[in-house]
Amino acid sequence: MSETQQPNSVSVLGQFIKDLSLEIPHAPEIFTEVKSAPKVDVNIDVKSDSKGNDRYAVTLHVVINGKVEDKTLFILELSYMAFAEVKVPAEHLEPILMIEIPRLIFPFARNVITQCLCEGGLPPFMLNPIDFVALYNARKQSAQAPKN
Repeated sequence: MSETQQPNSVSVLGQFIKDLSLEIPHAPEIFTEVKSAPKVDVNIDVKSDSKGNDRYAVTLHVVINGKVEDKTLFILELSYMAFAEVKVPAEHLEPILMIEIPRLIFPFARNVITQCLCEGGLPPFMLNPIDFVALYNARKQSAQAPKN
C-alpha cells in the first residue's frame, strides 16, 4: 500500500439519544381498554450530515403509533444518532451512511424503544429488525421517480 492510500475504515465514535418522546394521550382510561395486542404502525427514516474531516452524524428516526380499536394508545418518537468517522471511497460513502451505520446502531435504538414503552406502563413490544438495504433502495427509487 502506498503512503497516499489510506485503509478503508468505519468507526462509530459515539451514539446517543438525540430526542425521545412518549405520549399516551388517553391515559389512564385507555389502559382498561387494552384487551389484546394493539395495532402498531412503524415508520423509519435515516438521515446523515457531514461534520467535516470524514465525520458524519447519522440519525435513525423512528415513529411508532399504537392503536386500540380507533383510539391512539401511544405515540413514540425516537431520534437516535451515531457520530462516525468514515474513510471510504466516495462511491461507497452513501451506502455506509444509510445502511451500515443504521444497522450497527439499530439494536441500541430498539432497546431504548422497548425500555421506554415498558417504563410507560405499556405492553411489551419488540421492534422487528429493519431491512436497511430495502429502505435505502426504496428511497433511491423514489428520488429517481418522475415528479408530476
